[in-house]
Amino acid sequence: MECSATPSRGRPREFDSDEALAAALRVFWQRGYESASMAELTEAMGITKPSLYACFGNKESLFRSALDLYEREKLCYTSTALEADTARGVAERLLRGGLAIQCGESDPQGCLSVISTVVCGAEAESIRTEVIARRASSEAALVRRLQRARDEGDLPEHADPEALASYLTTVLQGMSVKASAGACRDVLGRIVDTTLAMWPSA
Repeated sequence: MECSATPSRGRPREFDSDEALAAALRVFWQRGYESASMAELTEAMGITKPSLYACFGNKESLFRSALDLYEREKLCYTSTALEADTARGVAERLLRGGLAIQCGESDPQGCLSVISTVVCGAEAESIRTEVIARRASSEAALVRRLQRARDEGDLPEHADPEALASYLTTVLQGMSVKASAGACRDVLGRIVDTTLAMWPSA
């Protein structure tokens, strides 16, 4: 999609808003919501502040658009994970998908939502609240899938779907923090292997 940049003289210069948003996502992913300055964002996006406001709204609105893009393009594995035939398959797809994103060669390390939640202060509480709400929605879908697995006998009767879902998301978030701190793929891969080895069998 194209947007009009702030005109200097004559016809406004057009820019690709999809490319600009992808650039903003990368800045937020590297820096977190609060630490990403408007100067860094506009420089990476190749536009001026007035153009950013005109096309995307304020910084908060821009972050929400970037978060939508992140979920759509980077976290698409989470929805396909729920389609796995077994509960263990769901867990493996989630963990290995998280590993691939958090340790990608071309993208920043770690998870955008975890990074932004950890560093958000009082002035960014609305962002933190939204990120947590989105995460809760994803975890609720995982709980429902694990409940179905238990009902079908794919998990033992004593298994707690809510606790298992919380356990998986905690592992994923911990992997993100370690990836952001420089942990290599091999270290995180062993965490994935250990988690799957401990997975309850029917």
